[in-house]
Amino acid sequence: MKVVVGLSGGVDSSVTAYLLQQQGHEVVALFMRNWNDASVTLEDECPWIEDSNDALMVAQKLGIPFQVIDMSELYKERIVDYMFAEYEKGRTPNPDVLCNREVKFDVFMKTAMSLGADKVATGHYARVNSTFDENGKEIFHLLAGKDNNKDQSYFLCQLSQDQLSKALFPIGELTKPQVREIAKEIGLVTADKKDSQGLCFIGKVSLPQFLQQQLKPNEGEIVEIFKDSPLFSEEKPEFTSKEEELEFLSRKINYKKSDGKVIGKHQGAQFFTIGQSRGLGIGGHKESCFIISREMENNIIFVGEGSHFPGLHKKALKIDNSELHWVREDMKLQNGESMEVMARFRYRQSLQKATLYQFENALYIEFDELQSAIAEGQFAAWYMDDELIGSGVIA
Repeated sequence: MKVVVGLSGGVDSSVTAYLLQQQGHEVVALFMRNWNDASVTLEDECPWIEDSNDALMVAQKLGIPFQVIDMSELYKERIVDYMFAEYEKGRTPNPDVLCNREVKFDVFMKTAMSLGADKVATGHYARVNSTFDENGKEIFHLLAGKDNNKDQSYFLCQLSQDQLSKALFPIGELTKPQVREIAKEIGLVTADKKDSQGLCFIGKVSLPQFLQQQLKPNEGEIVEIFKDSPLFSEEKPEFTSKEEELEFLSRKINYKKSDGKVIGKHQGAQFFTIGQSRGLGIGGHKESCFIISREMENNIIFVGEGSHFPGLHKKALKIDNSELHWVREDMKLQNGESMEVMARFRYRQSLQKATLYQFENALYIEFDELQSAIAEGQFAAWYMDDELIGSGVIA
């Protein structure tokens, strides 16, 4: 089988290429050049140069063909412009999820197929297998990686059955230490290379500095809301339906300046996110202050003191049907149906017990426990056992 590997210059994709070669496949390495601007990275130079050199050395060591493809224009259009637009609206996007859906498993995958590839492989800590239904149709299953500390299935939550049918994740059965051990044993230059951090393919960046390329600083006020605010003491209304209750539990509280006290200034609400406590420059509190809301029209950030502040927690979240994606289309809920799942809305978050409720216009996730810092624009993903079956953008 001919397999094109997205060789990124890291240890995970390096070992991916080696394992496929050991399995007897014809392996071709492609390096995606997705970013050219070093001015916003925190490293001394643009990381893609070092990464492409490392990828080339790995390909030479393994004796496999190597090619660099420039996808920077597409990456800017589909990922970076999307990020700017989302932050400007006061939402919190996840560029890594988008990068997999729009770049690695779309344009990159199509490029690989045009080169005659049967499959595309990446160094993700995830697994894919398939079964056949009663009609003989093959169904692909996206499974969590065996290494609980590195499981990256969440980043793949927007992939389709068609994309999964062409994907391979050879290191999904391994732990990170095992991957590094293999790399050391065969003398790969990437064996001890640190994991990449920051934005997908851009490197470690100062997010405000990165966003300031297109979003202009704009001074606004920081308003503190207090625990005893009447906003948190209103009695729970009587609900006539489950949908009405879920709409209430997932609602966004619309704070006003008059609900609290101005305690500071900031340089633009678009540079911050829900649940953030660093970089606010607020003193004089026993506990850290956390962002509980952003009012984009008047450029106001609302904060509350302490990680248990009531405005920071919700029991449910909402996903509009237009933003809903089922990896397992055969498990899709119909109007009025519900399903018990395990769910998360951040990469490192442990899976939480929850119930999905599907209604005519939206799907709701109701958690067994209160959840902290649910932000619009994040991706929520849900699992049955260790299989990721669907995801969606939080409204």
